[in-house]
Amino acid sequence: MRALAVVLLAACSAPATLPELATAEAREHAGDVDGAIAAYRAAQLTCTKLTPPRRSKQACGEALLGEPEELEHAERTDQAIAAYLAVPPKAARTADPATAATALDRAGELLARANRPADATKQWWRVVTEFPDEPAAADALESLLEDARRGHADTFAAELDRSFAKLAHTQIGDNLLYARADLDAHELADPTAARAFYDRIPREYPDSGLRDDARWYAAQISEQLGDWPGAVQRLRGLLATREVSWMTGSYFSIWLDDAQLELGKVLRDHLHDLPAAAAAFRQLPKDYPASILRDDALYELEVTLLQAGDQAGACKALADLVKLEPDSKYVADAKARGSACR
Repeated sequence: MRALAVVLLAACSAPATLPELATAEAREHAGDVDGAIAAYRAAQLTCTKLTPPRRSKQACGEALLGEPEELEHAERTDQAIAAYLAVPPKAARTADPATAATALDRAGELLARANRPADATKQWWRVVTEFPDEPAAADALESLLEDARRGHADTFAAELDRSFAKLAHTQIGDNLLYARADLDAHELADPTAARAFYDRIPREYPDSGLRDDARWYAAQISEQLGDWPGAVQRLRGLLATREVSWMTGSYFSIWLDDAQLELGKVLRDHLHDLPAAAAAFRQLPKDYPASILRDDALYELEVTLLQAGDQAGACKALADLVKLEPDSKYVADAKARGSACR
C-alpha cells in the first residue's frame, strides 16, 4: 500500500523541468550567455519529444523565447531580433500561436528601440493580422496606436477600418474599434465619430473588457457635445452592469462610482431633475461603501436638496457627511453651512 501511495503521489505531482531548461537557467545565473543560449537551443529540440502535448508546448515555449530573451538581456540586439523573428515557424511545430505572437511583438519593440520604425510597424501588424486571437495582439495594437499619434493618424485610421472589416469576428475586433474611437477623440478631433465607435463596443462585443470604458468615454463625449439625455442614457447603461456583476459574481467596473456621481450632476445641473439627482447621489454611498467619492456624493446631495428647498433633508445630508467622512474637504466649512440646521 505504501508503494502504491508513492506511485500515485508521483503521478499527481508536477512534471520535472526539462534538463536542458534547467541547464539554461543555471548558465544564466552564472553569467554564461553563450552557455545559456546553447542550452536553450538544445531544449528546442528535446521539448518536442515530451508528452503529453501540453507539457511539450509549455517547454518549447520557454525554450523558444528563452534564447532571444537571453540575447536581449546581453544587449546583443540584432541577434535578439533575428532570434525572435525565427520563433513563429518553430512554434508552429507544437501549435503554439501565443509564443509566436509574443516573439513578434518583442521583435517589434526591439526594432522600435533600434530606430527602425518601419520594421517595427511591420512586425506589430503581423501580430495583429496573423494572431488576432492572442493577448499579444492587443499589446501590438497599442504600440501601433502610440506610433500613429506621432504623425500619421489619418492613414492609421484607414488601416484600422480595413483591418476591422477582416478581423471583426476575432478577439482583436473590439480593440480595433476602441483604437479607432481613441484616434477620433484625440488626434482626429471628431468627437461625434469617436462616440459612434465607442457605442459599438458594448453593442457588438457585450463581453468585451473594454465595454465599460467605452460607455464611460461615450458619456463624457456626450457631455462635451451638450447631449445631456445621451450622457444620462450611457451613464445608466454603465451603472446597469453593476446589477449584472452582482448576480454573476464578476468584477465591478472602476467607473461605476464615477458614473453614479456624474449621473447626479447631469440630472441636476443640465436636466434640472432635482428628485432624480438626489436619488443618484443617495445611491452612491449605499452601492459603493468603499468609494473615495462618498463625501462628494453627500455634499452634492446637500447642495441638491437646498436647491429643492428641502432644508431638513440638506441638514441630514450634512450630518451624514460629517459622521461618515470627518476628514473630508467638505467638512472644513460645515459649521458655517450648518448654521441653518439648528
